[in-house]
Amino acid sequence: MKRIILLVTLLLGSVVTAMAGNYNYVEADQFKQWLEKGKDMAIVDIQVPEDFQKHHFKGALETNAFPVKTQEERQKLDKVLPLLTKSQNDVVVVCPRGGNGAKNAYDYLKKKGIDEKRLFILEDGMQDWPYKELTVSGR
Repeated sequence: MKRIILLVTLLLGSVVTAMAGNYNYVEADQFKQWLEKGKDMAIVDIQVPEDFQKHHFKGALETNAFPVKTQEERQKLDKVLPLLTKSQNDVVVVCPRGGNGAKNAYDYLKKKGIDEKRLFILEDGMQDWPYKELTVSGR
């Protein structure tokens, strides 16, 4: 009986994971290391203008595409596509909380030909970014 319960639990967990979709996330500590080491990457910031003004990463590509639901918002990502397709560097999507907006951007960039192996979402986004000294304000 215990084996059956364990098997059912494992199967349900697998189904939930598959339904949730698979995304590559980069945790804050790892991203901090990338920033400090000067890793070659493109930081695609989809925050709204007010939030970008308050805090973003130096060198981030400001798109203001959040939440990437409409054609107009997707067109904002289209503006940075030439830069992303020109290189083979990793692409990190930054949004307010690392949630659906980031997933929408990730899915759209993947659909537009960016290799998923290069795509990452900053886990928990800017809201929970613990290293404020690594952000800048203004434009």
